Amino acid sequence: MKTRTKVVVIGGGIAGCSTLYHLTEEGWGDVMLLERDELTSGTTWHSAAQVTNFGMTQTMVGLKSHSIALYSELTADPDYPINYHHGDGGIRLANTEAQMDGYRHFASMARGMGVEFEVIDAAECARRHPLISTENLIGGLWDPLDGDIDPAQLCQALARRARAAGAEIHRNTPVTGLRQLKDDTWEVETPKGVVNADIVVNACGYRVNEVGAMMGVHHPVMSMEHQYFVTEEIPAIREAGHRMPLLRCPISDFYSRQEKFGLLVGFYEQGCKTWGMDGIDPKFSNALCPDDLDRVTDVLEGAFARMPALEEVGIHTIVNGPITYTIDGAPLVGPIPGKRNAYCIIGLRAGLGEGGGHGWLLAQQIVHGEACYDTWVLDPRRFTGYGNVELTALKAIEDYQNEFRFHFPHEHRPAGRPIKTTPLTPVLAAEGAEFDVVNGWERVDYIKPYPAFEETLGFRFNEVHAVVGEEVRAVQEGVGLTEVNGFNRIEITRSDADTFLDRMICGRVPRADGRVGLCYLLNSHGMVKCEATIARFPASDRGPKRIWYGSAAAAEYHDFDWLSAHLRPGEDVQLRALTNDWTILVLAGPKARAVLSEVSRADWSAGGFPWLSVREAFVGIAPAVVMAVSYSGELAYEIHVPNNQLYAAYLALRRAGEAHGLRLFGSRAVDSMRIEKGYLHWKADLLTEFDPFETGLQRFVQLEKAEFIGQAALRGRRDAGLRKSLVCLSVECADRAARPGASVMAGGDVVGTVTSGEWGYRTGLNLALAYVDPGSAGTGSRVEIDMLGERFPAEVIPRGPYDPENLRVRG
Repeated sequence: MKTRTKVVVIGGGIAGCSTLYHLTEEGWGDVMLLERDELTSGTTWHSAAQVTNFGMTQTMVGLKSHSIALYSELTADPDYPINYHHGDGGIRLANTEAQMDGYRHFASMARGMGVEFEVIDAAECARRHPLISTENLIGGLWDPLDGDIDPAQLCQALARRARAAGAEIHRNTPVTGLRQLKDDTWEVETPKGVVNADIVVNACGYRVNEVGAMMGVHHPVMSMEHQYFVTEEIPAIREAGHRMPLLRCPISDFYSRQEKFGLLVGFYEQGCKTWGMDGIDPKFSNALCPDDLDRVTDVLEGAFARMPALEEVGIHTIVNGPITYTIDGAPLVGPIPGKRNAYCIIGLRAGLGEGGGHGWLLAQQIVHGEACYDTWVLDPRRFTGYGNVELTALKAIEDYQNEFRFHFPHEHRPAGRPIKTTPLTPVLAAEGAEFDVVNGWERVDYIKPYPAFEETLGFRFNEVHAVVGEEVRAVQEGVGLTEVNGFNRIEITRSDADTFLDRMICGRVPRADGRVGLCYLLNSHGMVKCEATIARFPASDRGPKRIWYGSAAAAEYHDFDWLSAHLRPGEDVQLRALTNDWTILVLAGPKARAVLSEVSRADWSAGGFPWLSVREAFVGIAPAVVMAVSYSGELAYEIHVPNNQLYAAYLALRRAGEAHGLRLFGSRAVDSMRIEKGYLHWKADLLTEFDPFETGLQRFVQLEKAEFIGQAALRGRRDAGLRKSLVCLSVECADRAARPGASVMAGGDVVGTVTSGEWGYRTGLNLALAYVDPGSAGTGSRVEIDMLGERFPAEVIPRGPYDPENLRVRG
């Protein structure tokens, strides 16, 4: 075994083998995989190994399409063919119109990735799968490329190709220690010797946190026992003359696929069971948990009702083994938070079906610094310090119990809540607040009009539509107050702070004390990486001269890692995270200045505190930082308050606001208003797949600057011209908003994808933001949006149709 390599991949299941293979495909042959036992001896060997094209985001669809293409290629290799039942087809069933709406949306979204799903009725479901009953069934979603694959053969095929490209694979070689050196390389200890690697990758399946502990990190990954059985032969399958489609049933929480001339049937029972929370036996390898069919009796009854043939057939084999889950059910594929040169590809509960694509995207990140798709949906940094063992277990159970039930828009499931709160959370709850969740924080979604108010979840406008409209009207005509907790806040100080920030930001950085500016950071490819509000403070009794870097709550770990990674040796810069110490109260509306003036002695006039100003002040008795910025398009103030004095500031504003008709509002109202203004949302509209010119942010770029990250690449992109343009669309539809991922069509072709959509209450327009082909991007261009299976006309209009001259934000 050699002692020096570029990358050590730890773990020999589908995650590790796919990563190793794709690293060689990206041109890195000097790579190594270490496996404690034999390849595929963890979860991979007992996988049900279904290979679907279905995904709930375009990134997931794209990586699954890559998996299918790769597996098809491997199957056709005459030197090492593998067993892959490709294109058997698969049906996801539904018994409510809301579920069918979801399938129609996912079909629209997948079309933008070149994938065609079909929404079919109950009779067609039964025609394509003759073993099912149509009782209590409305229809389903048909995936023509659904299938299954042999797990061991797949991994061996990937390993074989990786070895041929120069990679080394060492079986029976456990990693016993990891130590990072001063140059950020890693010493990887094994019984066979120490390997020095530039980069390490944790691909350890259910043993992920054994390796994580060696690195001083905990990953929010939990294992669940999962059971399936294989039946004896079913005569109707042999007589059908074709393979049975795969079946996934959210009605009765089971799935099935053909296995020889029987069925493999798996269960997601409500009385499910975590596994390995108190440690895993070192000898647990190529092993299973004890059979426990009693635990799935309730689900089994539903499966019998849907597939009566199961009642007449015997069970050949029972499998009960661990599979891994994360807090939101999606894998963790990318950089490990807080570490240099360390990555993970873990939490792959559907590893065989997706693993080819996950390894592909991770290898791109390792070699090139970014993947071809924006990978935030997979990024390990989307969970921050709240991702402990107990929370992960609760969310894993919840996700397991809802395996085939997708999240509806604005659905925030209850397990593990609340995990992050402020002193105002119970106060706002008493005021009638309904909360959503942002980076673990309970954040006001809207204010319920009465205590028993409940929302009907779905893809169309519902009871909340009018409630949000009233909140917007209150902000537009008077004054509103809301809490924005979890806002990412980093304090930057010391002598090189200005030059450091100037190098990080692609445009002008605010220079004068007391001023605020919106800035963008790019990656090395010239694509949009971060959006930040930069505020400059002079030295005062509250601290030295300093800069605040503010960004989306979800960006807490992401942005701190990005800034930290680009500090140069000897550069005198200090970064200090303040995210969890402060909270924002947003005061917005034409009467906001009057309310603020009653609780603070400072001069808040338009001349004394103009738009894009920042000032340290007191709000009542609470010290605060006040910024004249607006995400709503109305006169507004962000009032940043230390959490231990947040309630005092809130009380002062509420009391002062009584005479002005102050009302509380939530994030849904904000989302509507920000789209009317053309303001963008990080990881919805601001993606690493597009540069600032394509995103319409050219006014924030100064290519003539001496230096900034991504400068050379951006010059090349400018010269090459636009591939897409982010535009605002006015949609001719009154009963639903365009959902992210919906396909934009022109002449029968997909020309773009929606990133955000909401009703604009102040403009009376149904608005959407979408990336479209340049030929469809001109003002006045006519297109259609596929919204829940219907195509609605839409017109490109200038972005930010509400108060385009920004008169209202200036007051």
